Amino acid sequence: MRKRATAALETFPNPAPGREYEIEIVQPEFTSVCPKTGHPDFGTIRIVYVPGKTCVELKSLKLWLQQYRNRGIFYESATNEILDVLVAALRPRRMTVSGEFSARGGITTTVRCTHVASKR
Repeated sequence: MRKRATAALETFPNPAPGREYEIEIVQPEFTSVCPKTGHPDFGTIRIVYVPGKTCVELKSLKLWLQQYRNRGIFYESATNEILDVLVAALRPRRMTVSGEFSARGGITTTVRCTHVASKR
C-alpha cells in the first residue's frame, strides 16, 4: 500500500498578539470525493479565526487543503477534520470552519463547526 503524501501546515508569529482581530480565509475551489458514489464533491471552505500566538501561512494551507481532492470523505467529516487540524496547529482564540457544498440532486449543504479556546 502506498503512503499518501501530506503537505505540512506552516505558521508564522501573530504580528499583533495583544489585539483581538479576525482573519477570514476562503477557498472557493475545494474538492473531495463522495465515499458512497465516488463522484466528485465541490464546495467552498471558509475559515474565520481570531489568532492566538500564530497565523497560518496561506500557500501551505492551500496545498494542505488540496490533499482532499481524491479522498473519499463525507462533508461533515471533512469540515470537522479541517477544524481539528487547524486548531491543533494554530491554537486560535476562536475559529469557525464552514463547508458550503455545491448542489447535488437539488440539495445544497453547509456544515459549520466552531472552536472556542477555554480561558485559563
